[in-house]
Amino acid sequence: MAGCVFCDILRGSSPASVVYEDDEVVAFMDTYPVYGGHTLVIPREHFDDLESCPGNLAGRLFEVSARLGSAIVDAVGAAGFNVWTANGSAAGQEVFHLHLHVLPRFEDDTFGLRFPKGYPQVVGREELDRMAELINSRL
Repeated sequence: MAGCVFCDILRGSSPASVVYEDDEVVAFMDTYPVYGGHTLVIPREHFDDLESCPGNLAGRLFEVSARLGSAIVDAVGAAGFNVWTANGSAAGQEVFHLHLHVLPRFEDDTFGLRFPKGYPQVVGREELDRMAELINSRL
């Protein structure tokens, strides 16, 4: 896709430090790492986000991310790792080519999601059941 930095990487017109690649997936070092070892995992085919990606390919992205996570933890001496993606600008997505972040985590690091004010708040089973039904009706 024209104008997509990740498609440029796949075409070879932009540089990347590739960690892993196969017929469907490519993983490379994030240019703006949160911590050393921060890796991005993308599909070779352009999909804007996780919602538009076929399920079997999404599964493959997570499979590769899990393998890479273990290797990253070992390589950088991390205590664990996160795998996450942002789906849409409201979720923080800035590059609209589906990508998963594999982020090494360390004891007492300062990275993390911020929960809204007032969290946690217990929600009753009736409301949880209502929401589950509402979501399920749209699958």
